[in-house]
Amino acid sequence: MDLKAISEAIRKGTTTVGLICNDGIVLAADSRATLGDFIGSDAAIKLYKIDDNLGVLFAGVAGYAEYVVKLLRVQSEMYKMQEGHSLSPSAAASLLGFILRESVSEMGYAFLIVGGLNRGEPELISLDAIGSAQKEGKYTSIGSGMASALGYLDTTYAGSMTTSEGIKHAVKALQAAMKRSSATGGAMRIATITKKGFKEYSKEEVDKLLKAA
Repeated sequence: MDLKAISEAIRKGTTTVGLICNDGIVLAADSRATLGDFIGSDAAIKLYKIDDNLGVLFAGVAGYAEYVVKLLRVQSEMYKMQEGHSLSPSAAASLLGFILRESVSEMGYAFLIVGGLNRGEPELISLDAIGSAQKEGKYTSIGSGMASALGYLDTTYAGSMTTSEGIKHAVKALQAAMKRSSATGGAMRIATITKKGFKEYSKEEVDKLLKAA
């Protein structure tokens, strides 16, 4: 397995952003999928709800993303039935790391961002293609436009921001990525995870955010 080739392939496919806010997590993604230099779709799903306290952002092979998400959702439901409470982001990242290590060479590859609440506290974790996890203290981004997105967040991120404020910065980070990366585009999908639960914003709500950004 050529991990350098995998990394380059992932970098050409998407931009996703995760932010820690004082009341929760913001997750955001574009919707463009590419096949080499060809734009295969502008309606790809890269943002997934796992539970009310947990979400995942994905960059990599689309079919592999569906496989990984289905496995995680099943494990999350089983854990909740057995333990009486939801799977934490840290536990979900550990499980995803195992899945990636066991199946990456057979089914595809992925970079992931796991975000959510652990007993009310925001957690954000990134995973590479072989399942190594990194707990993020502020924000992170993966994909072809990550340099532009991170460049924007490096100059604007404030740890005291609310998720409402964080949404606007996530939108602007994706806009910065779309300007520089032809592999980033299509619609934006935005979600927040707070003590009120997982909320994904409609296209109309995102459009209003774009106008205000």
